[in-house]
Amino acid sequence: MIDQLKQDFRNFFGQESQYSFFAPGRVNLIGEHIDYNGGLVMPCAVTFGTHLLVAPNAAGKLRFRSINFAETAEIGLQPSYRKEGTLWFNYPIGVINYFTEYGKSPQGLDMLFYGNVPIASGLSSSASIEVVTAYALNELFKAGFTKLDLVKMAKRVENEFIGLNSGIMDQFSVAFGEAGKALKLNCENLDYEAVDCNLGDHVLAIINTNKPRKLAESKYNERVSECRRALKSLQTALPIENLCDIGTATFNLHAHLIEDSLVRHRARHVVEENDRVKLAAKALSENRLEEFGRLMYASHASLKDLYEVSGKELDTIVEFCLTRADVTGARMTGAGFGGCAIALVKAASFEDFSQAVSAWYTEKIGYAPSVYSSLIGDGVRSTNNRETNDAASTDKNLVVA
Repeated sequence: MIDQLKQDFRNFFGQESQYSFFAPGRVNLIGEHIDYNGGLVMPCAVTFGTHLLVAPNAAGKLRFRSINFAETAEIGLQPSYRKEGTLWFNYPIGVINYFTEYGKSPQGLDMLFYGNVPIASGLSSSASIEVVTAYALNELFKAGFTKLDLVKMAKRVENEFIGLNSGIMDQFSVAFGEAGKALKLNCENLDYEAVDCNLGDHVLAIINTNKPRKLAESKYNERVSECRRALKSLQTALPIENLCDIGTATFNLHAHLIEDSLVRHRARHVVEENDRVKLAAKALSENRLEEFGRLMYASHASLKDLYEVSGKELDTIVEFCLTRADVTGARMTGAGFGGCAIALVKAASFEDFSQAVSAWYTEKIGYAPSVYSSLIGDGVRSTNNRETNDAASTDKNLVVA
């Protein structure tokens, strides 16, 4: 695949690529919609992601191409850059904008992107694009940023340049992922622990609903606002800075302070989900997959009933998983409103599971899902003169969501 991308680079830009990089997508195993509430999350890097090939050019321009999208851009070097509509290249332009702001102005560059994450699936390729771009620029221009600096910069792109009020989990897991481990990440202080994630005789199934998830246009920002309202109500009696500063028992004693029942439901999900992450990390580290699976199902029920970010498509997949003895746990993953569900499936029956869930979903929804299995992979890295551990898919399905 890398050889083909190098040929594509020559065809697009009329020169050889000089550097290559890869950043994965991610799934969140448990801990949803609490990253922006100071909570614990437990993501892992997957083996799908974004490749970036780069070479300096003498034209003094930033030239962007993608194997996945027809839209291209050619931009002169500027003191600052602005978002252009909803086009895919806003993500790397946003990164370049902040490099320039920090006094690390890039020279002219030719940049070719290719991703094999399923389209609009919620596997976080926007973070993958941001992080691979930031990592590449840092390496090329010896800018001296730490990996954590790059994570924070990529989050700024998402929040300020793109305009999505998301937390730091996506960028962090894309950068710091470790093969065979989940990251128990404290989103408030960025302390993290790499938790052994021995799936034993199971595989991680990723089931894409194929319902596009346009997150920046969804109710995501509305949920952020509801959580802030809940926090403000609780702060009248509790010295807390985030909803996840308290546990379920304390929340139960003070829930009456949140007068709006809908906002109270949102806060209850956040607090209880944070507690589930703690239990899940312990279960995984002790190889208790059955307990972890139970927590996955409980997480999905809360996201469906209290946080209301699931939907018919995701619920249909989880309902099917509950009927299967070879599935240990399942839940929606990502922000919801479409996207993907994940399931722990016995490896020996994965193919049967894939066919059966596809048939069930197609009958209920009217079109087929896409089903994948993934390993837990490493984070962002240079791929010069080496192979990546990605799935080597030739699907042209880069996510921008």
